[in-house]
Amino acid sequence: MPEPRPLLRRPEDGELIDVAGVAHFFRLTGEHTGGRFAFEEFTLEGGTIGARPHVHHGHDEYFYVLRGDLTLHHGDGEVTVGPGNLLAAVRGTPHGFRNAGTEPVHALCLYTPAGYEGYFREVHAAVAAGAEVTDELLAEFRARHRTTSF
Repeated sequence: MPEPRPLLRRPEDGELIDVAGVAHFFRLTGEHTGGRFAFEEFTLEGGTIGARPHVHHGHDEYFYVLRGDLTLHHGDGEVTVGPGNLLAAVRGTPHGFRNAGTEPVHALCLYTPAGYEGYFREVHAAVAAGAEVTDELLAEFRARHRTTSF
């Protein structure tokens, strides 16, 4: 059996999944990490809702703002934060995010364990096939990934 090796990902290495105005660039997916961890950079244009409040029951999610001002729902309301702020949305906690401003937001999102990238792939495929993005459609896809609306 070969010895495990570190995986170097160059800036252009990743999977771009454009979903409803959010450019998700997955640098690492479960395929790279044996399902342990997924890592994405995302860009959210001004005036765009990234995700309405929801709860994950099977994974934790961490948001780290690199550039711009990201409005985060944290269970008790919203707060707008800039670069250097981190939101830890561990499983069972309500959260959501949007760009209430006019300038793009660039941030990181980390998932433990990996797998939620499949949700974005499903939404992207449905839209590419002509489906209309409705709350019902998103709820169906989220349920497959142990996520519920809040």
